[in-house]
Formats: sequence, structure tokens, C-alpha cells
Amino acid sequence: MKIEQIYTGCLAQGAYYIESEGEAAFIDPLRETAPYTDRVEKDGVKVKYIFETHFHADFVSGHVDLAKKTGATIVYGPNAKTAYESHIATDGEEFKVGKVTIKLLHTPGHTLESSCYLLKDENGNDHALFTGDTLFIGDVGRPDLAQKGDITERDLASMLYDSLHNKIMPLADEVVVYPAHGAGSACGKNMSKETVSTIGEQKKMNYALRAETREQFIYEVTDGLTKPPQYFAQNVMMNKMGYDNIETVLERGANALSPADFETAVNLSSAVILDVRAPQDFAKGFVPNSINIGLDGQFAPWVGALIVDLKQPIALITPEGREEETVIRLARVGYDFCVGYLKGGMEAWKASGKEVDQIKSITADELAAAYEANPEIKILDARRNGEYDSERLKAAYNFPLDYVNDNMQDLKKEETYFLHCAGGYRSMILASILRARGFEHLIDVQGGFSAIKNAGKMELTDVAPCAMTAKMLKLQQA
Repeated sequence: MKIEQIYTGCLAQGAYYIESEGEAAFIDPLRETAPYTDRVEKDGVKVKYIFETHFHADFVSGHVDLAKKTGATIVYGPNAKTAYESHIATDGEEFKVGKVTIKLLHTPGHTLESSCYLLKDENGNDHALFTGDTLFIGDVGRPDLAQKGDITERDLASMLYDSLHNKIMPLADEVVVYPAHGAGSACGKNMSKETVSTIGEQKKMNYALRAETREQFIYEVTDGLTKPPQYFAQNVMMNKMGYDNIETVLERGANALSPADFETAVNLSSAVILDVRAPQDFAKGFVPNSINIGLDGQFAPWVGALIVDLKQPIALITPEGREEETVIRLARVGYDFCVGYLKGGMEAWKASGKEVDQIKSITADELAAAYEANPEIKILDARRNGEYDSERLKAAYNFPLDYVNDNMQDLKKEETYFLHCAGGYRSMILASILRARGFEHLIDVQGGFSAIKNAGKMELTDVAPCAMTAKMLKLQQA
């Protein structure tokens, strides 16, 4: 028996490969199929099943393409309905993979069809539980993503309580827990950086499993939930209905365009220009109206949060050699309509004599000097409310990147804004969006709050009675 966790950091997502006696199964595979088909060809095994724990909201699964290429059966739990061929299993149904047995446990709560898969070894002993988004390390799945009709998040939280107490917690303490996500995913709120645990360890340290009553559990899992990213519902539909195969998406997106052809393609398709270079590289020179979301960060989730329509055409500017990677990572969250990429990148654009824009970027020391010279300067903190509330620059206003489209009207285009986040990634995204919307007076702070704090030249507070929202900012400017 072989179990392999295939973890993808930018999505904080774990897929799983199980092999026994020449037969294999995958659990929650990602969109691109090559890593999985290459693996089974190397091992010389046949894929028998593709198990899906639920209809994922934060990524497009590779189940449809992988089933077509391997002949494997796609398996979902009760209540699932798909537009493609799949096996909808019953609670407790068992599947043989070589000498091991995989038993489906229906565990509704995160979604109505959510299920876990219990792996029994060759001797019939419970060995591991693949928990999907039902149970994470240190957390449980959020219950607000699959509300239907009269079903509320409280109803789903109550279902989740029963699933955990009746199906998962009775398992032996030594059973290994393999979740679908770790820290950084928006599918929970308190996930650990660890990606493997045991039932016993979770009983001791997971806040949700320690809740003494149903009401306490419901309160704890629903308290503090932020609005889910807008692309979640669209990804669910793709996972239910199917999608273009990844080869078609790659062929369409990995299209090298000269500067002139790039400009024409953008104009004809009304494409968003997405520049995925590092923030400081972007700041030094970019195609006007580009949006910067760097590949070396939480790339796919931020694309999903900020580009509203999955069918939006996208024109890419990438570091050399990372064009195909960018197309694949966009496809993982359902953005299948790249029109191509700028061949030769920004150097080719500059050499062609076309217009180049810049964002001014300063150090934490320079920010301190600017504030000392004028304490009335406007500093926007692009971090989330919780980060801002826990510790912040006393002079900063909270302007979370997540809600930039909701709050942009509260800013004034003639005003100068200094922008920072935790480390410089999100503030450059914010700066690029504001610049594309006509804000000319923007100054990014390199290294973000971390650099400001380390410099020690500006006053901080670790207790914010309430976040200074964009609405408050508007009142102060009036």
C-alpha cells in the first residue's frame, strides 16, 4: 500500500494518490492531469477510481479530464448531481483498490454532499481518513458555502456537528487525518500549517472538536466568517457541469504575441492585462492599465477574488519561461480564456517604444520621514480586518484588498495615498488596481508592515477598538 500527498502551496491544497497491487485511486486531483498520468505510468498501475470529497469551490478539480484519460470512475457522495458520468455512492459504500478498501462516510455540513473516505489496510484495519473540507488540521470547513433554499449556515453547521461527532470522532485516535487544505485556504478560518495529523491529535487541539455543546459549536464555526470569494460559486458549477480540457486551455493561452499583436489582442477582446511579475519588478515599469498579481504569492486565490468573470479574456505578462505555468495556474481556478502572452515581456514592450507606466515605491524609513514632515498624509493598510485589528500602524486606515471594488468610491483621485500590506505583495496589487482606475498619486511601501515595524520609527498599536474603515476615511476627508 502506498499513500502520497500531492500538496500545492499556492492553493494550500492536498490531493492524494493511493496505490495497492497495481491499482490506484486519486482523491481531489487538481485541474492539470499530467502529474497524475505521469505518476501512474511510472508505477505501471491502473487508475480505478477518482474520489471527490465534494464540489470544490476554491479550485477546478481534474476529475473529468483524468477520468477520460484513464478510464477511472468518478465517485461522489450522496446528494451530488453531475452533468457527466459519475457514481453517486451511498453512505458506507466500500470500494476495493488492490488489497485495500476505501469506505465512503457521508459527512454533510461544509456542503450537502461532503464525504470523507476511510482507508482500511490489507488486514481490514482503519488506517487513514481523507477528510476533504469536513475536517482540517486545527479547523473544520466553513458552513456558509452551500446554502440552498431554506437551508442556512446554522443548519449546515448543525449538520457538520453531527458528522464530526457521529462519523469522525468515534474513529480510533491513531487514524491518520489527511485534509484537502492547509493554512492559506479560504475554505476555513483557523487552519494549521501542518498538512497531516491524527484523530487523537485533533480531538486535543482542534477548537471545533472541543466544543461542549451543539450551540457552542455552531457559534464558534460561524463567528468571524468573512464573505467568501466571488469565484467560489462559479468553480462549483464548473465542477458539477464539466469544462474544457486542459490541453485546449493551454493551446489557447500559451500564444506568444509581439507588442503590436498584444496591444491589438487586448483592444479587440477587451482583455484584462495581468502582469504576474514580482511586485518591485512591476513597480519599475509596466504596460499602462495592467493589474499586478505576482506568481510567487497567493496567486490563484487573488485572481479569483479580484477578476469577477471567469470568462473574462486575459492577456499575460510573465517572467520568461513561466508562461505555461501561469496559464495552468489560472485554469486551476477556472480562468480558461487567456488570449496569449507578451513575447519577450516588458523588455520587448520597452524596445518597441510603447508607453510604460511606473509606481513609486519607498522604504519604511522614507515613509517615516514623510510622516514626520506631514502627519496628515493618508496611509492605507491593505491587510484584512483581522490583521489590522491585531496590530497596526497608528496612522494607517484599513483598506482591505478583498473589498477594493466595494470601497474604491471612498477615495479621492486628487489625494496622495501611501499603501502597505504585510510584506508588499497585496499593496502592489492594490496600487495597480487603483492606477488602472485613474488614481495617479500612489506610493507603495516596500516590505509592508513587517518592514515598518522592524524600522521602529513609527507608532504602532496592538489593540484597535474597531477597524478604521473606508467609510471613516471618507468622513475624515470630507
